Formats: sequence, structure tokens, C-alpha cells
Amino acid sequence: MSPAPPPPAVPAPVSAVSVVGIGADGWAGLPGTARAVLLDAEVLIGGERQLGLLPPECAGRRVSWPSPLRPAVRGLLAEHAGSRTAVLASGDPMFYGIGRALTEELGAGALRVLPHPSSVSYACARLGWPVEDTETVTLVGRPAARLAGALHDGRRLLVLSAGAATPAAVAALLREHGFGPSRMRVLEQLGSPAEDCLYGIADTWEHPAGDPLNVVAVECRSTPGTLRLGAVPGLPDEAYEHDGQLTKRHVRAATLGVLAPAPGELLWDIGGGSGSIAAEWMRTHPSCRAVTVERDPVRAGRIARNADRLGVPGLRVVTGRAPDALAGLPVPHAVFIGGGLTAPGMLDACWDALPPGGRLVANTVTLESEALLADWYRRLGGDLVRLAVAHAVPVGGFTGWRQAMPVTQWSVQKTPHAPGDDR
Repeated sequence: MSPAPPPPAVPAPVSAVSVVGIGADGWAGLPGTARAVLLDAEVLIGGERQLGLLPPECAGRRVSWPSPLRPAVRGLLAEHAGSRTAVLASGDPMFYGIGRALTEELGAGALRVLPHPSSVSYACARLGWPVEDTETVTLVGRPAARLAGALHDGRRLLVLSAGAATPAAVAALLREHGFGPSRMRVLEQLGSPAEDCLYGIADTWEHPAGDPLNVVAVECRSTPGTLRLGAVPGLPDEAYEHDGQLTKRHVRAATLGVLAPAPGELLWDIGGGSGSIAAEWMRTHPSCRAVTVERDPVRAGRIARNADRLGVPGLRVVTGRAPDALAGLPVPHAVFIGGGLTAPGMLDACWDALPPGGRLVANTVTLESEALLADWYRRLGGDLVRLAVAHAVPVGGFTGWRQAMPVTQWSVQKTPHAPGDDR
């Protein structure tokens, strides 16, 4: 039997919107194809700096993006629908650029993207760093605390700056986190005739604010004795500000193991305490998201500070009592319950919120909550385990074991027809 013929190709629609990447070298650095698009455009949309790089021969109507930019995208595109529109972007539009917003609004098939070398490509070329081995962190429109999660001895980082003040902010953050010996280079106006590079060490960085168009290159070096924060769950307990409400290191590592975070997934962390589960969930991948629910306002503030310190300032903290505080939250891929298990309706609300394939993990140290988990385990299955950790401590002139309170943990994955779900 012969194989079925492939489906006919669907032609891409003729695009009315072209997205043209432009570098600091402006018109002179554009290839002929990009120049032709800009010369032909009836409408030119971009930042004031980008529009200022075009010659008078580009006669289309020039429209500057307002601030904030993202909410204005749909309206501006609709206003100029039917016109030959060209949108200007810095470097590669699909690399932390306007290309993402345009694709979300119009769809990839309605765009023609003409990329220019990105600032990362230029920076790696100047530094001799392989692009694939260099981590990029953007601080454009984002808090500097994001950089903290990328700090590891020996790593090379490129920081996309929000402006002239970013290099000093990077140096201050490096010092604060014990990476003062790190070497810094600020590459300004990459690709233009005014290109320049400033050198220094974070500990002694005293350069005044320079050109706002810059990229910061960092070679990470820590001060001896700096607390080591690895790339896998189970950070030292000392990494957290806490009042004793903290899932301890070894139990935390085991808990994240069964929660099994994957890129792009969202966690509900209920009874956040110090936020350790949510923070380490987000540290596993830059696209991981988390919402932590904590009823105590003091602890909620502490969670936010821990999130900043560990490089995940995007952690959303909801101050309120679950399960009522769960109403209106986005659908989770996984739920962790670290406190409040016996609150009426808690497990029902969390289980009902999960889509098929979602995971639920609950930890407890009390007999009452343990009995509740045993009942749910009987009906829904999953894994019910007891985690016990002992630490060596001095006993007189000798050494003995001090047992921590054992933790009972129930974990389960939701299937389309979960066995025993007869509530």
C-alpha cells in the first residue's frame, strides 16, 4: 500500500507588516533588502532613537511607540491596518524584542521579519566568547534581582542593560551577593563607529554612567567563603531569611523531585512560610512560574525578600488564607501544600484546580494531617512516604544522631479519570 500523499502546502498570506532589525550603525549597516522595505513603507513604527537613524528618503509616516509599549501594540497595528507598515527593532526582533509582541498579536504568518545581528552576537564576537556557552540575562524592564539566579563561579554572563545606570547596579548586586571579584566589561554602541569598552572589577567599579546603549559582560568570581548556591533544588537553609517556618534542605530537595518542574510550568505553593519551595521551583528554569499563598503578612514580606535574594523576583506572593485565597489564580501545573492541610475544603480545592496531568504534593508532620493524607492516598493512589533525616551532633566528647521530625509526604498525578475519586 503506497503512503498517503502529503497535504498541499498552505501559502503564507501576503504580509502588510515587516519587522526590520537595525543596529547602532543605523542605515549604513542595513542590507539592501531591509533598506528597500523601509523605503517602500507607508508607515514606520519604532522608538525615537531607531526612527532617528533613518534618512529622509524613508518618507513613510513616522510613529513613535508610546510608554508603556506593550498595551499599545494592538491599537497601533489596528490604526494602520491596510498600510504598508514597517516596525523597527533593535538588532534581532525575535531576541527579547518587539517581534514577540507582534507575533502574539498577528501570528507568525502575518509578519516578515528581517533580523540584524543582536547585541549578544556583537558582544560575543568582541569578547571571543562562544554564544552557546554564554548565558544572557535581560534587565530591560525587569528588576536587577533577576541576575542573582545566574551567579555561579566561572560562568560568563551577558547582561542586556536597561540604560546608563545598569552597569553600576550590576556591580552593586555582584558585591551584595559575594561576587565582588568578578570582572566586568561594559560594551557601548556595539557595531557603531562610536563603539567603546570599559573595564573593571565589581568591587572597585567607579565608572560614571556612560552610553545608555550598552551590554555588560561579567566573568563570575566569588569571594572565598561565599555561600554556595547550586543549580539544583536543596539550597542551604542559610540561604533563606526565616522564622523557623522553612521546609528544610533535604526534605525540600525530595519535595522538588516529586513536584518535577518543567520549563514554562506554574506552581501553587500553599502555606509559603519562607517561600523556599516556590523559589527553588523557579530557579530550575527561567520560564518556570510560581504563586505562593501565605496568610501571615510578615512572612509574605519575607518570602518576597527571599525571592529577590535568590534571583526570582517574579515570584507572586498572595497574602491570604487558603483555600479562599486560591480563587481567581491561574490554573497550576502542580500544587504543593506545606501548611493548612486540615483547613476545610483545602485538598478538594487544590485537587479540583489541577488539570489532567497535574501533580499534587503535600507534606505534614502532624498525626491529624497524616490521617487525612492516608485517606486521600487510599482513594486516589499515588505515593505515600515518610522522610526522616538525622544530623550528627556532639554528645559530650562523642558524636551522635539527632533525629528531625519525620515528614509524611503524599504525591499524586491527576489522570482524566483518577481511580477512587468518588468524592
